[in-house]
Amino acid sequence: MLKQAHLCAAALAPLILACPAAAQTVQTGPEDGHEVGEIVVVGALTDVVVSRPELQSTQANDLQDIFRRTPSVAVGGSIGLAQKIYVRGLEDSLLNITVDGAPQGGTLFHHIGRVSIEPELLETVELQTGAGEATSGFGAIGGAIRFRTRDPVSLLDHDQRFGAIAKAGWFSNDGQKFSLTGYGRLTGDVGVMASFVQVDREAMQDGDGVEMRGTAAEQQLGFIKIGGELGGGHRFAVSYEQREETGAFGQRPNWPVRANDRLFPAEAERRTAVANYGFASGQGWDLEATGYLTRTDFKQDRFDRWGLYGAEIESRGLDLRGRFALGDHRLTAGVEHRRDTVISQYLGNIAQWGPWTWNPAVSRFEERGQLTGFYAQNLWRPSGALTVSFGARYDDYELEQQTYGGRTASNGFSFNAGLNYEVLDGLTLNIGYAEAFRGKEIGDAFTLESRPGRISLAPGLQPETVGNFEVGLAWTHEGWTASAVYFDMTIDDVILDQLGAGPAPQASTYYENVGRYESDGVELRVGYANGPWTLDAYYNSYDALLNGRQIEGYEEIALGNSMGDSINLTASFDPSDRLGFQASLTRYSDLNDIEVLYREVQLGYIAKTQRVDKPGYAVVDLFARWVPFEDRNIELLGAIYNLFDETYRAHASVADYSAIPGYEIVRGLNEAGRNVRLTASYRF
Repeated sequence: MLKQAHLCAAALAPLILACPAAAQTVQTGPEDGHEVGEIVVVGALTDVVVSRPELQSTQANDLQDIFRRTPSVAVGGSIGLAQKIYVRGLEDSLLNITVDGAPQGGTLFHHIGRVSIEPELLETVELQTGAGEATSGFGAIGGAIRFRTRDPVSLLDHDQRFGAIAKAGWFSNDGQKFSLTGYGRLTGDVGVMASFVQVDREAMQDGDGVEMRGTAAEQQLGFIKIGGELGGGHRFAVSYEQREETGAFGQRPNWPVRANDRLFPAEAERRTAVANYGFASGQGWDLEATGYLTRTDFKQDRFDRWGLYGAEIESRGLDLRGRFALGDHRLTAGVEHRRDTVISQYLGNIAQWGPWTWNPAVSRFEERGQLTGFYAQNLWRPSGALTVSFGARYDDYELEQQTYGGRTASNGFSFNAGLNYEVLDGLTLNIGYAEAFRGKEIGDAFTLESRPGRISLAPGLQPETVGNFEVGLAWTHEGWTASAVYFDMTIDDVILDQLGAGPAPQASTYYENVGRYESDGVELRVGYANGPWTLDAYYNSYDALLNGRQIEGYEEIALGNSMGDSINLTASFDPSDRLGFQASLTRYSDLNDIEVLYREVQLGYIAKTQRVDKPGYAVVDLFARWVPFEDRNIELLGAIYNLFDETYRAHASVADYSAIPGYEIVRGLNEAGRNVRLTASYRF
């Protein structure tokens, strides 16, 4: 079946070049130059949009809160600095993640997360699950996540010219959060907004009341955005965001800190500047352009060893696309280019770090990457019941190791095709097949340093290629909704730095093609809405295998992790638009007897592989929202996360290896125990 789908995609993709410019208006997006509500066909039934009302009512504070009800997504790492996103088991390094179109690429340190975002700023979060359409962006092997920030003008009420929202929040486990957002209309439909957010967290406690050392942190965020409609079809947005997180963490922030372990000062910072421009001609063609610059830094003071060490990733680029409509066809075509630089360096006195380096004359390490892509995607509606999408993408990757002189390059095409067909009234069939292509990108900043005479790129390194097949049914009838999806994904020539160094000339960090990743599974959803009541549920199950073996987040770090089957049941009662209640149950089944450490066996470190378990857990969360006055200036929010004070380790964190001799320190952090959150906001 997969081979047949591949041939179908290859045959259909060239047809996009024959779709001419059109004579009717194409649907355009909001002020940031990106579309919302674009009809996606490939993998449509598993794509998700998290809306602003949901983010607000749940008092979302981190990545785990954002994706708490998203079937294909799991977040591990417990604390904000260390959280990693997994989509169908693949780590976020294999996703295309953007903030208002600006990619968040690269890895600073494999023991911390690479994605940082403040939910307070977000209007929507869009998830494309698995390889999809050609517009998904660079390296979307596992899919794409698009964070979109709020629109200044949309915050204004009626004829209001200026306004502000002040919020104060308290967490019982354990911290507080304050924010102030001001916004106004400059002229016409052009507005400005500025936000400041402060979060202070003390060390959290797990469900047993045990304090988790190294989980305290201070977060600050500043954000400003100007944009709107200029008239004549022109629109623009310019924004700048700076997010900082500081604290004293463990040597590996995603692992527990034992009673006698030291804490090390660390700080992370992300600065993102984005400029968006859009033009709607009104004559069947539109243009969109996005330019961006993102810099992400991380510093850790290993005062017991080499001292202060820092890493920085800078990404800058441009995406230019046009949309053209003619009759039943809508074509999107564009080009994007990105330049990445990763740097790590010793920042202290050479007297301290000199004995720890391979060469005291070299204290700074750098790699540069360059990516160029061309893409086209056509949407065709031959009838009211049938929608067909097909597209193609060409990507070119180049990587240069500035410090050591290594280089690799690759390029290739990827195709996709899919359809939605309304079989019966209310019953829709979705079938899609998509490919994605990813060459070697810049490496993990904290592992750039290499032993003299060794290499970190395998000769003849091949790019990763993925094929993702999905088929599903969706049904709607008198308040009921349901869907069932089966997916099958294969990644060939997986690029991975395996644990442990191989023989010379391999360096301790050595990127090579390690084989084939396979994942297949099902996703089931059902929902019901009747008046003030809504009920939603999902079931998600998949296997994640590398060369036929189940993966685990320690040994397959930067690739993926395995999770047990998960279910979620959420019930909401909203008697009015000023009062609402919600209860949510999330459960993960046991995942036992995962075979691990086969890389150590391969290298002769240990005699035989070991087994680890991931115990199941169930967590109940409660939420309430109340707007007490008709002027709606005051809003009160309440939440209880982990109502029954469950002690558990998220399946998306590293499993517990502590019972294995020699690996006692290897395990992920527990999640927080019961946490009551209260937030009050006042709108001026």
